[in-house]
Amino acid sequence: MTDAAKPYQAKFLQGSIMRHIVVMTLTGAVGLMAVFLVDLADLYFLSQLHNTNITAAIGFAGTVAFANLSLSIGTGIAAAALVARNMGMRNPVRAKEFATSAWLFTVLVSAGYTIIVALFLPQILSLFGATGEALHQAEIFVWTLTPGFIFLAAALSCSFSLRGIGDAQRAMYITLTAAVATLILDPIFIFNFGWGIQGAAAANAIADFIAFLVGMYGLVIVRKFLGRPTWAGLKRDFPDIWAIALPAVLTQLATPFTVAYTTAVVAPFGNDAVSASAIIGRLVPVAFGIIFSLSGSVGPVIGQNFGAKNFDRVRQALRDGMAFSAIYTIIVSLIIFALRHNIANVFSASPRATELVVFFATYVGVSWAFAGAQFVGAAAFNNLGRPGLSTWFNWGKATLGTIPFAWVGARYWGPEGIMLGTAIGAVLFGIASAWAAYRVVATLEPKAVNLTPQ
Repeated sequence: MTDAAKPYQAKFLQGSIMRHIVVMTLTGAVGLMAVFLVDLADLYFLSQLHNTNITAAIGFAGTVAFANLSLSIGTGIAAAALVARNMGMRNPVRAKEFATSAWLFTVLVSAGYTIIVALFLPQILSLFGATGEALHQAEIFVWTLTPGFIFLAAALSCSFSLRGIGDAQRAMYITLTAAVATLILDPIFIFNFGWGIQGAAAANAIADFIAFLVGMYGLVIVRKFLGRPTWAGLKRDFPDIWAIALPAVLTQLATPFTVAYTTAVVAPFGNDAVSASAIIGRLVPVAFGIIFSLSGSVGPVIGQNFGAKNFDRVRQALRDGMAFSAIYTIIVSLIIFALRHNIANVFSASPRATELVVFFATYVGVSWAFAGAQFVGAAAFNNLGRPGLSTWFNWGKATLGTIPFAWVGARYWGPEGIMLGTAIGAVLFGIASAWAAYRVVATLEPKAVNLTPQ
């Protein structure tokens, strides 16, 4: 029997935990990195126009788009957690109902965000420090891109539900096909049509629609795991979705908040510094996309085994996830260090921007091992019924772990100090998050054992 004919198998209850994590993470990372690769490709193509204002505009506009992505990932985490948990309890009917209600909830959240952006975009970009021509170019990019926000959100909801039932490959196809479409359309719209930054936004919006079609095909046609969305179904499932989605969304929004704050802090140092920040901001997700994928990859493994009350495998998932993160980060950091000058040259960076890119590659990249530990911790919190902890840790990192360190760094060492300061904050909160995840497991296990029928 094919996998498509067996959508209700809880596949993470047996077999190698590390193998499950590696497969889920690599396939998930391909899809997620495809999203970030599109941003990197946009920046590369637009950098060939040799206009610092356009490069800086991508840095400002990217924060607005990233917020929609973060909202969608946050609501998607709720879908994956509820689907995986019910699959682990061998209740596929409820898992499908949660997948359907979470899909509708995700679309509504993204629609609300799109309306807010459309109404207040100039004010939002000004808060990030955008002025003059960079502000104008950023407005053009975002207004052209916004029609794709809702399609991307719906596509990601399909992806997370597919991951919740263990179909990592089909989840990967959703964002991978969108990335391919963008890479094809970007140079055509930017150069052949002469649309510049607006062409890049149009290519992304079309790719989001393609991702939506692929996601719906996989979840509805192939897996038959999405019912007809109804208000009654959303009302029934809303308390469970909201209990995970709210802290998960708040958790995810911590990242664009950090990006927005650091962009605003960097802006006074000029467009060269903002351009360097834009390059680094798009390099990091591509280079460390596997780390970004850990939360969504380890989560279903933890969720299914928690539903089955197998705490030994839950702890093993934590250990293997963090070990995987550390090994991967060290290897990639060494590669980035070796290519540090080439990276700056590819994006036609100015001399000052080149200095900043090289500084990041030399001293800051390795700190992402600790960010990976925090992502694994977040997966544990979201799937073990403690999503509020994920919110506290992410916002703690975004505020206490970012603002004072970045402010001191900016005051005494400039943009380099900002990067170093935020890295120190990431290390501290990564360690604290990992410790808390193990404590949550140790607290829940005795309760689960006592509730198990004898």
